Amino acid sequence: MVATTTYNLTIVLFVALSALTYGYAFSVFSTSIGQPAFYEYFNLEQEGPGAAHTASILGVLNSLFSAGAAFGAISMAWLPDWIGRKYTIVTAASISLVGGALVTGSVNIPMMIVMRFIHGIGVGQCITITPIYLSEVAPPSRRGFLTGQNAVALVFGYLLSAWVGYGTYFSSNGTFAWRFPLALSCLFPLILLAGSPWVPESPRWLIWHDRVDKAWMIVEKLHHDATDPTQRMAKEEFFQMRTQIDFDRTQDLSMSYMFKTPSLRRRVFLGCGVLLGSQACGALVINNYSVVLYQGLGMTGSMPLLMYALYIVVGMIFNIVSSLIIDRVGRRTLFLVGWTSTAITLSFETALVAKFAGTDNRGGNAAAVFFLFLFVTMYGSCIDGTAYVYCAEVFPTMYRAKGMALGLFTYYSASIAFLTPAATAIDNIGCVTRNPIPRRLG
Repeated sequence: MVATTTYNLTIVLFVALSALTYGYAFSVFSTSIGQPAFYEYFNLEQEGPGAAHTASILGVLNSLFSAGAAFGAISMAWLPDWIGRKYTIVTAASISLVGGALVTGSVNIPMMIVMRFIHGIGVGQCITITPIYLSEVAPPSRRGFLTGQNAVALVFGYLLSAWVGYGTYFSSNGTFAWRFPLALSCLFPLILLAGSPWVPESPRWLIWHDRVDKAWMIVEKLHHDATDPTQRMAKEEFFQMRTQIDFDRTQDLSMSYMFKTPSLRRRVFLGCGVLLGSQACGALVINNYSVVLYQGLGMTGSMPLLMYALYIVVGMIFNIVSSLIIDRVGRRTLFLVGWTSTAITLSFETALVAKFAGTDNRGGNAAAVFFLFLFVTMYGSCIDGTAYVYCAEVFPTMYRAKGMALGLFTYYSASIAFLTPAATAIDNIGCVTRNPIPRRLG
């Protein structure tokens, strides 16, 4: 068994900043729309005759971000194989940095819509390249755990955005309250760019491009065993890489071939289906509109932002649990438990929201909040990180980048269908207009 070295773990955790970049950027907007000053600055109405227009604007802002992420994801079908995994990470971080800065500086809704799309491209690239890279630098025996750090970092980004949004709610400067959380999205790609010179290229990509000596130096450092002077396990891993890549060179690596070949086509359907299934659970809709959902369940002031932050804490905890048990329990078992439990949980949640949203029934509203937290417990434990790991693993090495690109393109394309009507739907059932966040003084 190849050891997990400190150096290997350090590289994995640092590159996972790319997933954190995505997680923070994707989640932070849900806290900005929880700030009263956001609506004041853009002349949007939370209640009254303009509320429907506001809901449609929020739907466009969220769906265009997902559309950008879909374009970013599909670009990973060729970019990592062309310029390498390392420089793909640099490219994704650069676009995320520029996009985040321009979103922060938006002065009107049309500008924000366009900049959210550009920002989405960058973070869509970030979240697609991360599991590809992590799976290629991890030893096979620990691949589930190390690749699972992708989901842990992603949810940690959710966590940071939630608590930053909650903290800035109390600022006397309304513009700072919604702009600062957006501005903070630039920090993580900036750190990633600053540290990128020390990130090694994927040894598999180097072998493919006949840089065998450089690839061995990286493998030896990643999987070095201090108790074995011959480095037998690292050499066996390296031999397996070279043998696999020698075979890969004889294959047709085009995307069209993936759909023509039954075994590869089945893998495409599995990878895309798993990520589509993780999206169809409704996790992104709940995440992006948590604040307005909590408002509809009778919470006012800063309480919806606080509950959203606690919701993310629970998700973070159970994503860590998932990364620890995934190699023992298995991917399929986690999926079966996760999809069954989230379906049951959302059935109860839907019934409770339909009956009690906008009412003064504290018991019914509390039960609805409980099922939201139960949902994220099961989703984080069984589906969130497992889907990324499974999609990265189900494809042979030479098709991994294309497979992940197709899978996440499917994921974000589906999110457009879910997120675009969600704000209007929530408005129609009363969650937005019945309990708007009160305006602060000062």
